[in-house]
Amino acid sequence: MKETKHISRSRAQESSAAIEKMYITMRHLFNRGFYKPMGVSGDSLRESLLALRPEIYGNIAEEKVELNGLLYVIERLPIGIEQCRFINLTSDEGYSKSHFQAIVPPKRRRNCYRIDEEQMNVEITRGRSDIYDILTHLTFIFIESHKIKNRVLIDDGGEVSRDWQKLEQAVMQTKKLTLVEKEKAISHVANILARTFEEVLDIYDAFGSETAPDRFLHVIYWLGKLAIEEIVENNKRTITFSPVLRERLGHHIHGEIWATNIKEVLKANDLLKRPIHVISANMHSVMNSIFATPLLKTKYKGKTDFFIYEELSSSGSKEIRSQVEELALKNGMISLPDCSGTNIDVQIFDTAKIDWSKTAFSHANVGEDKPVIIVMDYAFGEQAYETIDELLKPFKKETLLNVKSVSIMGKAGILEGGKGDIMIPSAHINEGTADNYFFENELNGAMFEGNDIDIYEGAMVTVLGTSLQNRDLLKFFHESTWGVIGLEMEGSYYQKAIQSASKIRKSVPHDIKVRYAYYASDNPLETGSTLASGGLGTTGVKPTYLITIKILEQIFNL
Repeated sequence: MKETKHISRSRAQESSAAIEKMYITMRHLFNRGFYKPMGVSGDSLRESLLALRPEIYGNIAEEKVELNGLLYVIERLPIGIEQCRFINLTSDEGYSKSHFQAIVPPKRRRNCYRIDEEQMNVEITRGRSDIYDILTHLTFIFIESHKIKNRVLIDDGGEVSRDWQKLEQAVMQTKKLTLVEKEKAISHVANILARTFEEVLDIYDAFGSETAPDRFLHVIYWLGKLAIEEIVENNKRTITFSPVLRERLGHHIHGEIWATNIKEVLKANDLLKRPIHVISANMHSVMNSIFATPLLKTKYKGKTDFFIYEELSSSGSKEIRSQVEELALKNGMISLPDCSGTNIDVQIFDTAKIDWSKTAFSHANVGEDKPVIIVMDYAFGEQAYETIDELLKPFKKETLLNVKSVSIMGKAGILEGGKGDIMIPSAHINEGTADNYFFENELNGAMFEGNDIDIYEGAMVTVLGTSLQNRDLLKFFHESTWGVIGLEMEGSYYQKAIQSASKIRKSVPHDIKVRYAYYASDNPLETGSTLASGGLGTTGVKPTYLITIKILEQIFNL
């Protein structure tokens, strides 16, 4: 008789299963309409996140509180959310017309409204990816809050440790803490978090702001306080999804308004019939690449173009950025700040109105047709499909758009190399499904050589969210025959929309060209180089502009 072979799953397979389980659970909870994250209904999400142990959340599975991950998450959630027992995810339901002040997280463009002491409303206008992003972040901070509770709650009657009492005294002070008071509080907090005094001191100021320098203490206190109340008083935190959000999600409502606004402006300026090139990038690199260097070369005499771009990117350069924008607006640029709820601003460049002698592309060959360039700000995850799908549809069902190319310049995680390197994809693979989108990329690695930047070419994986990334799964993608070079959140969604519009629906030319290039914001396989380790700073300026310039050179036939 044959002996039954014991089949065990690898960590990569376990991680893949955990991501799929989270994905299904989040959709189920959304359809249900509400759940209690630390109750029975939240079990599945918590278990999956702890099984996955994403790189960005560091020590989530350990007893000590994860500080870098907590900072990463807090920067992407509205100020004050740690104090709220009720978190309500809504669609755009008119709160902007009320007395409520919009709270916009520093690192995520979404409007949030503090309804009262206990409730925070978070507007979801960027599709499902926005929901996955928020729910994984909230699950993480709630897990961390119960770690705090476990270390300070002495018994079920609500008796707490001396460290917690001292932290409460510091938090209840209305005035700014003196250095001595601050260091005393840090000493108590370090004990609560199972961290060293030095570890807490190093990250303390990153949580603060000018108006709330001691915010770190408040975040820890309120996370712990609500966790204690969940156990002692059975006051469970609750996440709800508004009926309007559940009704609207997936119907491209914001994307349709956004795309129609763009086409109306094209029509009003008699640009609808012209060749169109769409670029997904930030709101400064295309404008600066065209206009900045000739305008500023006397001010920065003898400096390189990339030095000028770095100066423009610094926080104190508002005045010179305004000068470049003013020149661009006089030379055929139309600015369209978003009013659709997508949070995607747009710029339209009419090349017929550009005085090329005042640009960095003085030899541009735009031909008789004089193309139009539409620059759209970064989409977020699945929102990429919604926006490009709507943009490539005919205007009012009869006017087809002559879209010659779609170029995507984004930032992504790299699996070999470091921050600031460039990735040129040849295909996008959807994480969890192995759906894949192969394309002929008009950009290639040879175009970027000789700039002191490492270039990688190969397939890239489109992930559900940066906060779900797991080292074992990424190693599998990188080291197996998939040969994945990096991970990002939008590529396959862009390509899905482009393929359906050009190959099936025939709403844009069949031979539409695509360009994809990404610069590395982090390496999730390297300890200390994940997204939680901090931003790119000026490291990202050179690859951003290098990619932008290569895209423009092709559009301008250089």
